[in-house]
Amino acid sequence: MNDILLLKQGELILKGQNRRIFEQRLVANIKRRLATIGEFRVYAMQSTVYVEPRGDADMDAAFEAMQKVFGVVAVSRARGCEKDKDAIVRTAIEYLDEAMRNAESFKVESKRADKSFPMTSIQLSQYVGGELADAFPGTRVDVRDPELTVHVEIRDHAAYVHAPPAPGAGGMPVGCNGSAVTLLSGGIDSPVSSYMIAKRGIHLIPVHFFSFPYTSMQAKEKVLSLARILTSWCGRMTVEVVPFTHIQEEIRKNCPEEYFTIIMRRFMMRIAEKIAYYNGCGALVTGENLGQVASQTMEAMMVTESVCTLPVLRPCIGLDKDEIVRAARKIGTFETSILPYEDCCTVFTPRHPRTRPKLADVVAAEAALDVDALVEEAFNGIERVRLP
Repeated sequence: MNDILLLKQGELILKGQNRRIFEQRLVANIKRRLATIGEFRVYAMQSTVYVEPRGDADMDAAFEAMQKVFGVVAVSRARGCEKDKDAIVRTAIEYLDEAMRNAESFKVESKRADKSFPMTSIQLSQYVGGELADAFPGTRVDVRDPELTVHVEIRDHAAYVHAPPAPGAGGMPVGCNGSAVTLLSGGIDSPVSSYMIAKRGIHLIPVHFFSFPYTSMQAKEKVLSLARILTSWCGRMTVEVVPFTHIQEEIRKNCPEEYFTIIMRRFMMRIAEKIAYYNGCGALVTGENLGQVASQTMEAMMVTESVCTLPVLRPCIGLDKDEIVRAARKIGTFETSILPYEDCCTVFTPRHPRTRPKLADVVAAEAALDVDALVEEAFNGIERVRLP
């Protein structure tokens, strides 16, 4: 048999009557992710998704891609064989030859999903382990702390042999818990918050506020690059690029300087919510982190959120900066986020921003603006960039 990928499901197995729906979503996401890599047969059985290559499919690329699919907790590249103890031994000797020779110690762990197999899991592990010890006398048996664990799985259609699995992305399949608009800037935090909420099964519609010529085309491309990186985790997305220059100029001309940032954020939330309702989304997502900057105090976030009727989700709210940076490095966005192109949040930054704003004062400051007309103008000017 050819190599196969075994993808282990995580919390989906606990979903009761909804499990089948979530599993179907996971399989659909996997097929879509593999479409550009090659032809594969993908199906789910017994809390495992099987990915079988067809023709000249790139198994190395598939293995790497499957580690970024939400809903998968472990990925194993395995070799299948007949459900026969001696066939299993032959497969293990051939398939894991290099790994066995490079390891100082090993043990065998067996799982018997097919209960009709004549040996128990312990008996099978003992038998395969003994045969491997004879075949590789330079590698000793160590059942407590082995350098290499040989895995044997007896399943419905075949037996499978593999080395220890690679960790998967975990979480839930993207799309199984609805959709949300995520505010995506060029900074470190918002890509991380987008990743974190997508991990809970949310399909994302990124919204970026663009203030040309105060922010450059390179700044816009930087955000699109971040979104492209996120697609390897979050799946395909359409970025909604909102023209924000006129709104910021009107705020600067008509509002007290100390409220520039908070009023700008309120406009962002209004526009994001309008996009959310247009696309049938159930929430907004921001990269806000409590106390990190002047607009992210508890009082400021309350004033900002008061313009919304949808829930506002803040996955990074309790993380410190080091934790966010570590997450950004893990998902591959950090190096792009620190490129020196500023976004609209740095335009017209007040010298002394109000960190404890009162809602009544902010509403009074906004009274000089035609809020509805400005929101509608920005919404009608949106550029939509579809990413695969």
